[in-house]
Amino acid sequence: MNQYRELLQKHQQEVNVLPIRYAFGEQQFREMMNAWGLDPEKDLDKIYRLGDAGGFYLRTDARLVCDTFCRLKEEREAAIAEDKTGDGFIYQMFLCELSNHEYNYTEDVEETLDALGYTWEQIMADKRLLHGLKMAQKKITGQG
Repeated sequence: MNQYRELLQKHQQEVNVLPIRYAFGEQQFREMMNAWGLDPEKDLDKIYRLGDAGGFYLRTDARLVCDTFCRLKEEREAAIAEDKTGDGFIYQMFLCELSNHEYNYTEDVEETLDALGYTWEQIMADKRLLHGLKMAQKKITGQG
């Protein structure tokens, strides 16, 4: 297994135990609020929304949730920084995410860059990122 996938799995396990609940409609939202012992109409000030993915958490858990996501981001950034050439973690990261975003069909890297939080300018400014991306593209298209 590659280092990037291992880190993803580790991070997913940590996120899975966070006190985050999901609701994708009014009924699920009411059930979630009731499970917390909150009124779905009057207690909106006691929860936070986690992005636009349907996730919610209690304000009392905000520090735990925020600290965890900050730490996970720092761990990923540290792994990227340790890859001095782009041949290791960076390559594995791009290979995994290009595959996840169907690069072999679309040959479009925009969704991958968005998912990883990069812009083209950032990739072009860092020879390690550019090298890892090009290697992964070649591997997926059978040119490498």
